[in-house]
Amino acid sequence: MEAKLRLAILDMNDGKPNQGMRCIRDITAMYSSAFDIDEFDVRSKNEIPDLEYDLYISSGGPGNPMEGDGIWDKAWYNLIGDLWEHNKVNQYEKKYVFFICHSFQMACFYFELGQLAQRKSTSFGVMPIHQTKFGEHDQIFKHLPDPLYAVDSRDFQLIQPDLEVFNEHGAKILAMEKIRTHVELERAIMAVRFSPEFVGTQFHPEADPIGMKIHFEKPEIRQKVIDNFGQKKYDVMMEHIDDPDKIELTHNTVLPYFIENALESIYATKSVLV
Repeated sequence: MEAKLRLAILDMNDGKPNQGMRCIRDITAMYSSAFDIDEFDVRSKNEIPDLEYDLYISSGGPGNPMEGDGIWDKAWYNLIGDLWEHNKVNQYEKKYVFFICHSFQMACFYFELGQLAQRKSTSFGVMPIHQTKFGEHDQIFKHLPDPLYAVDSRDFQLIQPDLEVFNEHGAKILAMEKIRTHVELERAIMAVRFSPEFVGTQFHPEADPIGMKIHFEKPEIRQKVIDNFGQKKYDVMMEHIDDPDKIELTHNTVLPYFIENALESIYATKSVLV
């Protein structure tokens, strides 16, 4: 029997409970026949995987993406750098990485793709996200409508992309923040393909409608959202959660296609090497 591949989930939530990790676990569990799956608590336990995994998913998390304690963040950056170098020098046996929200911001900061800035106010809700011309043809995003809808929760964002650095790395902007004609602020970058193997999103593609609905119908969570963002924002968000063409479609598309494309590439490589 052929040995399974290995998948590492990097929990970046600093020990704080959240729905995102449950969603990541649920999605990756669908591929348990192909992968042995291990989880690492990067921030609160300083756990970090080695280079022996085939696929890595690094989660969202709280706080300033440009700050760490000098231990977990250094280890995380070292891992990403080592995986990047591995792919540069190995024609075969590529490593695949997906970055979500906080991890996406850290990756953009590490690769110096542009200005990582704090927002004037928190962006929160189920938001429309527009694809670029690269996103329209990307092997993941081409399966989604324009705009796609996803859960957005951020205090920081990538703006002012350094296109020279993008070109140097071969990176592509796949999606941008919603168009706001009434606001004279730069639109944030919402998704990047750093390389054929590295992809990241500012939004939360793992979010599922069932978990979101349960979470935001809790009285204390509902009241917190209304206090911070207003009743209208809450009502619109709950309507979008119930729409199968919005976060449910994104949930069923982005991470599953990333994993399936990685599997296809890995198995194609194995057949060449046999």
